Amino acid sequence: MKSRSPSINSQATRRRPSLPGRAYSRRLSALSSAELGHDETTAETAEQKIEEEIEEIKRYEDFTTIDWVQDAAREQLRRRARRKENAGFFEHKGRFGIRHKLWESYNAGQAWIVVTLVGAAIGLNAAFLNIVTEWLSDIKLGHCTTAFYLNENFCCWGAENGCPEWHRWSTIWLINYFLYFIFSIIFASTSASLVKSFAPYAAGSGISEIKCIIAGFVMKGFLGFWTLLIKSISLPLAIASGLSVGKEGPSVHYAVCTGNVISRFFDKYKRNAAKTREILSACAAAGVAVAFGSPIGGVLFSLEEMSSYFPLKTMWRSYFCALVATAVLAAMNPFRTGQLVMFQVRYDRSWHFFETIFFVFLGIFGGLYGAFVIKWNLRAQAFRKKHLSKYPILEGTILAAGTALLCYPNMFLRIDMTESMEILFLECEGGHDYNGLCDVKNRWTMALSLGFATIMRTFLVIISYGCKVPAGIFVPSMAIGASFGRMVGILVEALHGAFPRSRFFSACEPDIPCITPGTYAFLGAGAALSGIMHITVSVVVIMFELTGALTYILPTMIVVGTTKAISAYFPPGGIADRMISFNGFPFLDTKEEHTFHVSVSSVMTSVSNITLLPSTGLTLRSLEALLRKSSYQGFPVVEDRISRVLLGYIGRTELRYAIDKTKKEQSLGPDTKCLFFAPRSSAVRTPPALTPPVTFEQMSPSSSIQTVDFSRFVDPTPLAVHPRLALETVMELFKKMGPRVILVELKGHLMGLVTVKDCLKYQFKVEAQERGGEGESRTDRFEAWLWERMRRIGDWTGSLMGRVSGGRIRLGLGEARGEGLLAAGSQDPRDARESIGGVVNREEEERGILEAMDNDDDGVELRAR
Repeated sequence: MKSRSPSINSQATRRRPSLPGRAYSRRLSALSSAELGHDETTAETAEQKIEEEIEEIKRYEDFTTIDWVQDAAREQLRRRARRKENAGFFEHKGRFGIRHKLWESYNAGQAWIVVTLVGAAIGLNAAFLNIVTEWLSDIKLGHCTTAFYLNENFCCWGAENGCPEWHRWSTIWLINYFLYFIFSIIFASTSASLVKSFAPYAAGSGISEIKCIIAGFVMKGFLGFWTLLIKSISLPLAIASGLSVGKEGPSVHYAVCTGNVISRFFDKYKRNAAKTREILSACAAAGVAVAFGSPIGGVLFSLEEMSSYFPLKTMWRSYFCALVATAVLAAMNPFRTGQLVMFQVRYDRSWHFFETIFFVFLGIFGGLYGAFVIKWNLRAQAFRKKHLSKYPILEGTILAAGTALLCYPNMFLRIDMTESMEILFLECEGGHDYNGLCDVKNRWTMALSLGFATIMRTFLVIISYGCKVPAGIFVPSMAIGASFGRMVGILVEALHGAFPRSRFFSACEPDIPCITPGTYAFLGAGAALSGIMHITVSVVVIMFELTGALTYILPTMIVVGTTKAISAYFPPGGIADRMISFNGFPFLDTKEEHTFHVSVSSVMTSVSNITLLPSTGLTLRSLEALLRKSSYQGFPVVEDRISRVLLGYIGRTELRYAIDKTKKEQSLGPDTKCLFFAPRSSAVRTPPALTPPVTFEQMSPSSSIQTVDFSRFVDPTPLAVHPRLALETVMELFKKMGPRVILVELKGHLMGLVTVKDCLKYQFKVEAQERGGEGESRTDRFEAWLWERMRRIGDWTGSLMGRVSGGRIRLGLGEARGEGLLAAGSQDPRDARESIGGVVNREEEERGILEAMDNDDDGVELRAR
């Protein structure tokens, strides 16, 4: 169903022209001095003040979308008003002097100041997290006798034959196993408790939400200071607990939080959403840069995966921010090896052409791995959202306990995933032999151990990613790919050892190792990362910057290209894209292209289902009742409900602000007439009036005000299209221009309106019809059976703990859910949203969006919950 969307028809898509006789100006433009009989500069300054007050209100409207068209118009108004306001200060004898040049230089350089500060802060935070995470991971296995705060690498620095300074907790294996188990539980429960108590948004990766935020979706508190603080504290605890989660995804989240917090100190970014998203895009690049030690890869990741709008200046700022962050991290040198990340390696041997067959095999594995994990993880997420959302601490603790029990016996699962990748990436020469990994006698034992680690880690990633702790999926996927790739490399090496004189291996030189298993681990990691995220170019560059080996760029491209080809046979979108629809966020992916062969009239909300505001005749009482009863985010303004001649569009926030401001300035009766378009002589302009002749201050409290004019808050030129315009073109308008709503009119008469959710609703409905419906699936019955067994086990465990503790500890999943010791007192706001996709399978995903849409207000933007 996918094909290239048609180009935008400029004739069918237009801004409404002014009709003859209309006595109002555009809401975002200052009223002229001829209309108001007042100085134009004063009018623009007052108009700007009103716009800033409205913007301040909108900043706190959660789960709404930003109208980028109106945001651009407001920015032009701010610039014009600021230029006139500063003209008198900077002029000297009618000419601009040195102060003006300095001010212009500072204003132009603010962006570079911000990205420098943000990059430095991200680099410092990344170094701190690396040091703390490594120490917490090592403390589960032992301690340093010379200094307790040193991890194993620093404690054994320079030691060649053993390390007497580093001691295991005990010489008895079972005791070490028990302590490892206890530390895992403590770390996981602490991390989950911090997230639940202080910052629910700190849970998860954050990449899906950041993509939506950069596209214009508002999530109050997601990029706030508390989220940054709690994420930075709980992330090392979650990684050290042994959960199959990574820190690279959360690195993007705390980097973007850092940029949002710092940029708020600068007026240029405080009220300008377009400028802010440039900084957020740059921060996303810096987050990936410090996570992988790959500044160029970070910029490409932000371009390929994160940003729906990425102009050239944003790319330069992303590059500079990533450069600063990486330089600060290198100066901190957290590992004292000169490496930016632990698993950075260098290869000095080349590859052979016959190995291309095995590289393609690794690429196939990457594509299959990504499709398998995405499918089953979304099912696990649906089960978690349905049954476990009230028990985040208990869930994280049980997952950590189970992971510790299963992983400790395996030497590749026991250690931290970044450390395991470092071991698997290395060549066997140079003394790099971890527990006999390079020993020919242990070849089959190691292959079986790596195969078990691959299967077990895949299962743990499926059930762990999405739990209520900071959790990424980059490194777990790379660790899975590395273990599988190293296993393949060992098997290929064994094949070469069994048939050294075969013509298949004729390219191998004598007395020189022919097969390097570490490179297979490296390529397997790249394949798994590409498969789970559905990214290509950025993966190749990241893997190149990790190794610095030009000779392995071609094998990496072969592996990633094969992975991309295999992924094309499965539902589109990586794990981040599927999580967007799963969480119910209104987001149109710019990478997807569709052909529906229908017009926008087939998708729009009909005018009969829209609340219209006539230009005259409404009273203040009826308007307030309308705002109380409806959750619509905007209302079309028409001449009357019969003719439906379109005059403009007014947002809910603007209307609420106008009413409150009017009532604050002057006592108005409930029967006061509200005009959205009327001759200026018949109404009072509000609030407050911009001209001295007509102000509320000059009116006595006993004045009889019959009408009040809200026309200045109406947008007289909303984005409007013809009913016959193709739906694909309307979707392109939403992607490229970013309006909140597009009105549909025919010869000046309103026919309906369309929003992003209307487009998504139709898209999933078509796909559901093509695939056909299904009844209750076996997965639903299995989930119900599993939840019932979990509840019984929880009740039994809770009653046992209650008897042992004399009733002091209450732990269970029974009916008294709110009384459980580890039950959550508050819910993650994302769990309260309706799922749009990713429920159980593609069919369930399509049904989910239809159910979520049908519960929403038809044809009106996302409700502010």
